[in-house]
Amino acid sequence: MSIPAPTTPTDPHPGNRLLGEFIRLHRNRLSPAAAGLPATGRRRAPGLRREELAALCGVSATWITWLEQGREVAASTKTLERLAQALQLTAAERAYLFELARRRDPSAPVAPPKAIDAVLRSVHAIGHPAYVLNQRWDVVAGNPQAADLFLGWQAPLEGERAGTPPNLLRFLFFNPQARDLIENWSVRSQRLVAEFRADCGGRLQAAPLRDLIDELSAGSAEFSALWKLNDVQEREGGERGFRHPRHGRLVYEQLTLRAALHPEYKLVMLLPPAAPG
Repeated sequence: MSIPAPTTPTDPHPGNRLLGEFIRLHRNRLSPAAAGLPATGRRRAPGLRREELAALCGVSATWITWLEQGREVAASTKTLERLAQALQLTAAERAYLFELARRRDPSAPVAPPKAIDAVLRSVHAIGHPAYVLNQRWDVVAGNPQAADLFLGWQAPLEGERAGTPPNLLRFLFFNPQARDLIENWSVRSQRLVAEFRADCGGRLQAAPLRDLIDELSAGSAEFSALWKLNDVQEREGGERGFRHPRHGRLVYEQLTLRAALHPEYKLVMLLPPAAPG
């Protein structure tokens, strides 16, 4: 195939670099055997070679090289679909790939019109801990049960402006009480960082998100290390355990919903677990 020359030797959009890093990391993680290829010859790295990924996607190795270098090359939706299939991406990883490439995934539903007020009010109709997160994972609404469970959401930050909404990741990494409150903190923190990256998608360089990521990376070595993994995962429910200083051990089933009329806001509910049998 003919290869369009990159329009500029530099990276005009920060998403190009992130896209290249993401593709390279997943190429290196995928073994030839898992991709259905014979493992021939000695390899310096365990993953796929660029030539092998290119053959799976029906493009040239040079094009893959330019893409991984963050150059300004055009990736069509068809090519991105082939990349996602060849790299065996999960649904969350595929969505993240399309976000970084600034393309709409043809398999993704079109976002409907917005209506925020009902979403924010909904938490007060729920008799168990419930809260709403925005795209930065600021807690923009929450009921008293959630505030009690999460110790008032307090994360001691110097110089934080009065009225700044609490943030789930700040609480997780900056509040030492969070480590005692949340069971399996290390496992949950890794999962939440991967979910947050998936949630950010191609908006990672937008000022509000970038500022938060820089703040978390500078203030927490653990967040910084987890962020550099480039892991992405879908936000899932399941059992969540807490060791509350006043109420003892608490167990909930987490359910996360996106409102049809306002998908960038997430309603998180912590409900009593179902009775056995």
